[in-house]
Amino acid sequence: MENNSEVVFVLQGLNDSLTSRQMYFAFALMSYLFTIFVNLTLIVTVCLERTLHEPIYIFLCNLCFNSICGASSFYPKLLHGLLADSNVITYAGCLTQIFVVYNYIFCEFTSLTVMAYDRYLAICKPLQYPMLMPVQRVALLLLLTWCFSLLETIIGITLTARLPLCRRHINKIFCTNWEVVKLSCSDTNGSNIYGFVIIFSHTSQTGLILVSYIYLVRASLRLASNRRKFIQTCVPHLATLLIFASSLMFDSIFARYGGSTLQLLQNLLAAEFLVVPPLINPIIYGINLHQIRSRIIHNFSHKPEI
Repeated sequence: MENNSEVVFVLQGLNDSLTSRQMYFAFALMSYLFTIFVNLTLIVTVCLERTLHEPIYIFLCNLCFNSICGASSFYPKLLHGLLADSNVITYAGCLTQIFVVYNYIFCEFTSLTVMAYDRYLAICKPLQYPMLMPVQRVALLLLLTWCFSLLETIIGITLTARLPLCRRHINKIFCTNWEVVKLSCSDTNGSNIYGFVIIFSHTSQTGLILVSYIYLVRASLRLASNRRKFIQTCVPHLATLLIFASSLMFDSIFARYGGSTLQLLQNLLAAEFLVVPPLINPIIYGINLHQIRSRIIHNFSHKPEI
């Protein structure tokens, strides 16, 4: 049994030829840069435009910032691995990647729950909305989102870090908590219970979001103005939730029950929740939210006076 601090993991998801690696590197680099660009564009647009300093746009900025964190937990190590002869990662580096990836996952779920709560108040209680969602409550919800996500992540990392390891080959292109737990040669009941608690917690969050949408649909059917609000803000929110949740669900299923013959599919599904949501979230919201779309178009088409 090795001292965990001296362990170097081998990521076995990248076993392609040099030509394939170069092609993947170019594609991954362009995808990463474009992801950063679209998220920063939306964040900067909201920050600079005073008329967009409203709860929905502030929560959206938080979602985009979290997307940048999630993408940055995956792409840099992937790009380095594609250029290196062997794709390895230290024990500390692996735990760090797990910490950032899982904090991104938990923060994404909690952020979407908070955004659903905000849309419920805005559409179902429009007259009381300014009083129910002041700036102080927005700041408190953001603080709780990050604190709750960090707490969940720290507990999981602590449980994993205590496990002695007997193997060092990870069958993925990046580190995940479950893959490291599987390398342990001791009892993993604590980590298993933690996993079930986390699944129950975020499944409950998803259920709360879907229940809120029942009320949102009812409210949108009564007034035309509510229908416009629902289409502009709730449809992209629901699309974001479904894409993110389905990506995680398939990854979890294949990670636990998928065989080696499904390794390529497993790697694609594993990377999907780190690639697709951070890339399309700002695009979906940018297209559907008229205020953001018009400001972005104005900023890019405006010619400064000489």
